[in-house]
Amino acid sequence: MRLGAEDRTKLIAAIVLMVIAVFSLVYVFSRPGTPAAAAAPVAPPPAAGKRRPAKHPGAPALTAENLDPTLRLGLLQSSEGVKYEGSGRNIFRAQAEEPLPQPKVPPLKEDKNKPPEPTGPPPPPPIELKFYGFASKPGEPAKRVFLSKGDTIFIAHEGDVVDRRYKVLKIASGSVEIEDLLNNNRQTIPLSSQF
Repeated sequence: MRLGAEDRTKLIAAIVLMVIAVFSLVYVFSRPGTPAAAAAPVAPPPAAGKRRPAKHPGAPALTAENLDPTLRLGLLQSSEGVKYEGSGRNIFRAQAEEPLPQPKVPPLKEDKNKPPEPTGPPPPPPIELKFYGFASKPGEPAKRVFLSKGDTIFIAHEGDVVDRRYKVLKIASGSVEIEDLLNNNRQTIPLSSQF
């Protein structure tokens, strides 16, 4: 197998590019070193007595003296002692805010007919289950209750947890006592005849 015999045009292109790269490297490194600032055109400095107008009103005019990039510590130290004494105006608003007049409100009189407000914690939410029946097998003391929540029907014994939240505590013939495990709320639900 000969080198480059299959794709002769690629080999010629690679050699030409390599020759161009070598000539450009020789050209760049053989030039005498000149600073880049000297190569850029420089505007003539303004005369000492002339000042260019400032772009913004109140801004200092640009002269050859204040274009010097060196750090002047004397000017920095003199600016440290300056204390800002504002006029009290909010600099982030277009105009100063006027204080709003405070309305005079008469003191509230106690209403004797108004019931006292409850001072304890709010009552727990009611249990949403409805008790609509019970069943027991002959000879068994344990009863089963039928509870509903919306369209869902639950069958439970005493001690069972229904809907992962309510625990059946006591089953009586006309009611069932249920505990809400999330709110620690006990409630007796009467037998409902509406279904």
